[in-house]
Amino acid sequence: MKAYQDDVAKFEAMETQILGISVDSPFANKRFAEDLGVTYPLLSDFHRTVSRRYGVLDQERGVARRTTFVIDKEGIIRHIEQGASAIDPSGARQACSILSGKREKER
Repeated sequence: MKAYQDDVAKFEAMETQILGISVDSPFANKRFAEDLGVTYPLLSDFHRTVSRRYGVLDQERGVARRTTFVIDKEGIIRHIEQGASAIDPSGARQACSILSGKREKER
C-alpha cells in the first residue's frame, strides 16, 4: 500500500483513483492508513461481500487474497494482479496508462 501511496500523483495524472479494500474494520483501516501515511481511501469489507463477489476471499482463513484490480469508468475489470505482484504498482500503472491513452484518443 505504501508503494501505491508513493505513486498517487502518477495515478491521478492518468485520471485514476486508488482505493484500498480490506476485511478489517474501518477503525483498523484508519489506524493502518495513519501508520503508513496513506492518503487514499481504505474501505472496509468487514462482511467480506466485495471479496466474495470478486473471487478473492480465502474461505478457510476469512481474509481476502492480495489482489489489485484495474477497473475502467464503465466498471469493467481491465487488469488483475495477484499475490506478491499486487504489492508492486507497476502493473496497475501500465494498465492505467494504456486505458488513459484510449481515453485521450476517444476525445
